[in-house]
Amino acid sequence: MGHPVEHASRGTAGAGLPPGQRLQRGWPVTHYGPVPRFRPERWEFRVFGATADGGVRIWNHEQFTALPYVTVVADLHCVTKFSMLGAEWGGIPARTVLELAPPAPEATHVMVWAEYGFSSNLRLADFAAEGTVFATHKDGELLTAEHGFPVRLVVPQLYAWKGPKWVRGVEYMTADRRGFWEERGYHNIGDPWREQRYSYQEGPGDGPEL
Repeated sequence: MGHPVEHASRGTAGAGLPPGQRLQRGWPVTHYGPVPRFRPERWEFRVFGATADGGVRIWNHEQFTALPYVTVVADLHCVTKFSMLGAEWGGIPARTVLELAPPAPEATHVMVWAEYGFSSNLRLADFAAEGTVFATHKDGELLTAEHGFPVRLVVPQLYAWKGPKWVRGVEYMTADRRGFWEERGYHNIGDPWREQRYSYQEGPGDGPEL
């Protein structure tokens, strides 16, 4: 594929179905709002916020997709109760972004930003997990526009809404802040094995007050 480095890891594959989920054949399209038009000459990936040096790191599309490429075999669990098992995701590990644009020591969370101002918050530990990847491919093929081309985040250990489609950047944060769906009633953490679907299920310390 012309990528500088490639290796494989297993993400969450083989762990089975979390509670309340059903096995899905195929990959349904689920998103809020229209599919954005990709304009490569305008596209950039930006890392900002509580960075180690206080600056901003920007890659254009050519630069970002030239970063070391990995494959991760991992399951995808949608909060709407379908699960897709054993998918192969190809792309840039979140750990690579953390290495090239490190956060400040006091950073605890990230906000992942996507087209149209969509956002999803993550604990830094979930973002830095081995299986978290900025996917450009699924099963060896480029993502389609409906599934997030050119880049979507895959966070296998959390519900799929925590990994937005059409990602454009990452903000490092020193305190948690709710993203788009988290402000609208979804659980702030989103662990499918604990069935953390909705904000009313949150316990003390799970997230900022609504």
